[in-house]
Amino acid sequence: MAQKVTLLIGDRRVELPIVTGTEGERAIDITRLREQTGLITYDPSMGNTGTCKSGITFIDGERGILRYRGIPIEQFTDRPNFVEVAWLLIFGRLPSRDELTQFSGLLTENELLHEGLGHQFQHIPVNAPPMAILSATLSNLSCYHQEFLSLEDSESFAEAAARLISKVRTIAALSYRRSRGLPVIYPDPAMRYCANFLHMMFSLPYKQYVVTPEIENALNLIFILHADHEQNCSTSTVRMVGSARANLFASCAAGVCALWGPLHGGANVEVLQMLQRIHQGGLSPEECIRQAKDKDNPFRLYGFGHRVYKNFDPRAAILKEACDRVLSTLDRPDPLLDIARKLEELAMADPYFVDRKLYPNVDFYSGMLLRSMGIPTNMFTVCFAIGRLPGWIAQWKEQHDDPTSKILRPRQVYVGPALTEYRADGSEVNGQ
Repeated sequence: MAQKVTLLIGDRRVELPIVTGTEGERAIDITRLREQTGLITYDPSMGNTGTCKSGITFIDGERGILRYRGIPIEQFTDRPNFVEVAWLLIFGRLPSRDELTQFSGLLTENELLHEGLGHQFQHIPVNAPPMAILSATLSNLSCYHQEFLSLEDSESFAEAAARLISKVRTIAALSYRRSRGLPVIYPDPAMRYCANFLHMMFSLPYKQYVVTPEIENALNLIFILHADHEQNCSTSTVRMVGSARANLFASCAAGVCALWGPLHGGANVEVLQMLQRIHQGGLSPEECIRQAKDKDNPFRLYGFGHRVYKNFDPRAAILKEACDRVLSTLDRPDPLLDIARKLEELAMADPYFVDRKLYPNVDFYSGMLLRSMGIPTNMFTVCFAIGRLPGWIAQWKEQHDDPTSKILRPRQVYVGPALTEYRADGSEVNGQ
């Protein structure tokens, strides 16, 4: 027998059904609440509100669990392949060898930008924020690929998804090159996804950037671990825009804008900026730890703890190992990375942090890794967007394929003035 909850409103009793998810999560179904009672719920940040049913990503923050389509995130670490994970998220299962080869071929075919789109970069200031460039250019793809504005069959959807996933790295690399006054480096069709991105970022004419296996695997892991994370701000934005039947390009461009917010995609930027301030201020890591534990001190230690994961962030554990491998190969000193490693060591040995489960999170390690690769801080959130794009596409598709889906239209509790009569306060001016 289906479980229900009873809502008491004065003397009136209203029964509401309970929805149970695959992993035992339970939610009160309030679909007909306003119809039955005239009431709505009030949940300002939607922290207690499920806006959809989804089969893409499962998180258990109490136990430190993250799964993509049921597969634990740890199982993608031995031979990390971002393209394979992208297919899994978007199409709901792991691809066969032929399907992966075919999809990789689509990425290669679509890695170049239309020349007209490339020319638009000439009208963008060289110091423009990379996220502004990314959101604008993804939206502009709608102008050059209008045949994909309506995706009603699986073949055209796969083509559109491949265009987005492939071109996003080309756009990102081009925005970086332009900001540095460097010549454009075109994608190399013989290179894999992550290696090709680094090639477009850092190669020079007649001097190919050499991508080591440690760096390539680490970037694959960064992209994989950011590929989806339930109904976060940017993903919810993609669903909100997509619910109006906005096209895939526009919906993902909106996701970039949401991710740009410093409270969402800028967390690893905050980590590096903190390390820079520590270095410039001459603070020792020991002093930073002391100040972080002082409630009356304004100093904040970024990159520790997580809103969702109350125990440990499973993504952080994976990136910590990648971080150790990459940093061991570096032959150049970096004071910021040295500070970060010392902060990590001190925090993990301090009862204050251990008892409160304030472990280094994914942003702490991703910031360290991206810096070790030579990627500048203002490109960190762009790299986040590259990784998150398959998740956005998967969420858009899931919503688009749901026959019961409706345009999202939240309610509000009005707290403005009561009924007020209009009164003209001024006289006519200049006959207007």
